[in-house]
Amino acid sequence: MKVILLDNIKGVGKKDEVINASDGYARNFLLPRKLAVEANSENMSKLNNKKDANQYKKDLEKQAAEEMAKKLKNILLKIKVKAGENGKIFGGVTPKEISENLKSQYQMEIDKKKIEVKEPIKNLGSTQVNVKLYEGIVGVLKVEVISG
Repeated sequence: MKVILLDNIKGVGKKDEVINASDGYARNFLLPRKLAVEANSENMSKLNNKKDANQYKKDLEKQAAEEMAKKLKNILLKIKVKAGENGKIFGGVTPKEISENLKSQYQMEIDKKKIEVKEPIKNLGSTQVNVKLYEGIVGVLKVEVISG
């Protein structure tokens, strides 16, 4: 019997997957516990509509990420910090500070977890920072750390 899983089931399959289960397993376990529904034409069309809607949403998110990457390419983010005589910064510039400055200077909200800085920036000058915007889309942001 073909069924559409409504939840992830270990050893059986993932949510929204169409599987071929034995009649007894489907009727006595999956269907009564509402873990699956029968794969009839009505349920299959609902599943296809759901998949189409999810794909459309992903396409929109990807397009927005590509636009954001283009905007980031043209930005030079200036961050003022306290520094010593030799150009060393007290503390360091972290992804959180980069995110906050982007929001205050350019009204762009980017989660600090998406900003890739291996270790805090500890010197004055400009650096390039990668920003993971979406699966496979990485924006490059120029950050200039100045003494202030």
